[in-house]
Amino acid sequence: MSSAVVRQERRRVLVTTGRALAYTLLLPLTAGIGLVHLVVVLLSVLTTVNLVGVPMLALSLVAARGLGTVNRRLARALLGARVTDPAPFRPGKGLFRWMGAALVDATGWRAVGHALIRIPAAVLALAAAAGLWGGGLILLVSPVWRLVPDGWPSAALLAPAGLALLLLAPRGLRLALAPERLLAGTLLGMSASETRIRRLEQARAFAVDDAVARLRQVERDLHDGTSARLVTLAMSLGLAREELDLAHHPGHLERARELVGGAHRDAKETVAELRDLIRGILPPALDQGLETALATLAARTPIPVRLHTDLPERPDPSIEVVAYFCATELLANVVRHSGARHAAVDVRGRDGRLTLTVRDDGTGGAVAGAGSGLRGLAARVGAVDGAIDVRSPAGGPTVITVALPFRI
Repeated sequence: MSSAVVRQERRRVLVTTGRALAYTLLLPLTAGIGLVHLVVVLLSVLTTVNLVGVPMLALSLVAARGLGTVNRRLARALLGARVTDPAPFRPGKGLFRWMGAALVDATGWRAVGHALIRIPAAVLALAAAAGLWGGGLILLVSPVWRLVPDGWPSAALLAPAGLALLLLAPRGLRLALAPERLLAGTLLGMSASETRIRRLEQARAFAVDDAVARLRQVERDLHDGTSARLVTLAMSLGLAREELDLAHHPGHLERARELVGGAHRDAKETVAELRDLIRGILPPALDQGLETALATLAARTPIPVRLHTDLPERPDPSIEVVAYFCATELLANVVRHSGARHAAVDVRGRDGRLTLTVRDDGTGGAVAGAGSGLRGLAARVGAVDGAIDVRSPAGGPTVITVALPFRI
């Protein structure tokens, strides 16, 4: 491993540890505010029997949304938790509609539950930080301050124990913060139904945009390529006919031969362009199965590609199309951007899921959403309830895994 990679890994560990420690130090404040808010919510619930607490409860739930937003952003920024933003609060017009929307807001109630359940998780994290960092520091400096009654021998023995605690502190604190990450991802993000609805909305928008983009691309290819060649072919054949009409004059017959030869070349190039265009719309090789289509793709790739397939049965045709285009885009990225000398494509089917893995020995550094086409792939895969995982450290290798359902 190169020194640059080692330095980068050390920097990453230091940054991660510092963020985790900062989150832990903020826990008394955030958890304390949440506890005070819980008391307000409880009082509001108790006074709703006289309808006095209904507006107060609605306001408390809207405030819980705000607290949830703060805690969600802290967990995302300092703990690296993958927490998606829930749907925004959209009350109707009028006071009563606003209160009704607030009282049935699942996001607000989940934020209240988070403030309640996180109390033991916060205590655990604080205890771990105090025991590991605080205890480690105290034991480490015990020889200096002579904190041990028995004197230097015992203090000198405790110093290595303090150093060991400090070395274990980053990993121990990350483990102690695992409940916080779990609670943030479960209660502060979107619910399962909201996730499903948003995914369907994104899939619908992507399908519409993708269809429009493909139609425009087909129109552009036909207009600028095939159509122009056909016009040139017609003009060449027209000139050749005129030359043939004058074939009894010297030189016209040879000129006609040249025009017909050029028209023949144009016709072959036009046929090749049409084949490429048709292959881009739906590869004919998919009629024989995904394995055959991928084998053809691997053979056409400029660098050597090792292909391994293990599919117990054929997936749905739409899944085959998505998998094929993912492999096409990923191999194209390997050729254009990675500087790799070899690539490998592995396709497996297990437990109703199709897994496509593309590896290369290039320079790495691929990032989803960085303009390499991975954002479009993620949208295409998400449209069929799939997922894409990108692992591409600096220096390589790059391993991109696409998981798709066998059936839609």
